[in-house]
Amino acid sequence: MMAVADPERRGQLLVAAAAVAWSTAGPVQRAVGAPAPTQAAIRAGAAALALTAYLVVRRRRATVAAFRSVGRAGIGVAIGVAVASSSFILALGSTSVAHVLLFQAIAPFLAALFAWLLMRERVLARTWIAMATALAGVAIMVGGSLGGGGLQGDLLSLLMSTAFAGVLVITRRHREISMTPATALGMLISFAALAPFAHPGVLSALDWTMLAALGLGMILFTAGARLIAAAQAGLITLLEVVLGPLWMWLIYREQPDGLTLAGGTVILAAVLAHAIADLRPAGLAARADAS
Repeated sequence: MMAVADPERRGQLLVAAAAVAWSTAGPVQRAVGAPAPTQAAIRAGAAALALTAYLVVRRRRATVAAFRSVGRAGIGVAIGVAVASSSFILALGSTSVAHVLLFQAIAPFLAALFAWLLMRERVLARTWIAMATALAGVAIMVGGSLGGGGLQGDLLSLLMSTAFAGVLVITRRHREISMTPATALGMLISFAALAPFAHPGVLSALDWTMLAALGLGMILFTAGARLIAAAQAGLITLLEVVLGPLWMWLIYREQPDGLTLAGGTVILAAVLAHAIADLRPAGLAARADAS
C-alpha cells in the first residue's frame, strides 16, 4: 500500500510546489522591472536549459533520441507551449495578475470545447455548465477592462489560454508524445522568437536569478503530474490562481477591482466544482466513458 501511496504523495507535493513557484511570476515581473520581452526571453531560455538538464539526468544517452521522437504532434505541442508561455509574461505587463491567472483557469474548458469541435469527443453535461459559467465570469472581467488599459493584456491572456488548450488537445489525441522534450523545445522556440527584442544588459544578477527560478516550476510539474490523475493535478494547480493575486496584495497592495473579484469568483467556483466532481468515483467513471 505504501508503494502506491508514496509516489502519489510525491506527485501531489511536486505539483503543489510547481503551482507555488508559478504563482510568484507576478511579483517577480514587477520586481525585475525590465521590458516584458526581456523577461519572457530569459525565463524561456532558463526553462529550456533546466528541462534539457532534467532530460539528461533521466534519459542520459537517450536524450537526443527523446527530442527526435516527438514528431509533428510534438512540434505542435512545442509551438503551443511557446505561444502560451510568451503570452503569459507579456500579459502580466499589460493587465493585472488576477486577470491573467483567472484566464489561465479556463484553459481546460477551452480544451474540452476544441476536442468536441475537432475530434467529436463527448463533453459531459457538467462540463458544458462549467464552461458556460466560466465564460460568464470572463465576460464580467473583460467588461471591466473595456474602459481601461487592460484590454490588450486580457487579449494576450485569452491567447495564452487558447494556446495551452491546444496543447492539451494535441496531447490527448497523441498520448505517445513525451511532454518533457516537447516542452523544452517550446521554451527554446519562445527564447528564439523573443531574444532579438530582449535587452539582458539591463538585468541585475538578482533579476537573472529570479527569472531563472521561474523555470523550476516546469521541472516540478513535469516530474509530479505523471504520478497523479490529471483531474487531481488540475485541482492542485488552482493554488497558483489563488496565491498569485495574494502575493501581489501582500507585496504591492495591488487589490483587484470589483468586477475582477466578481468574475474571478464565478470562474473559480466553476473550475473548483468541476475539478472536485471529476475526482469522485462517479465522476471518474463518467470521464472514462467520455474518453
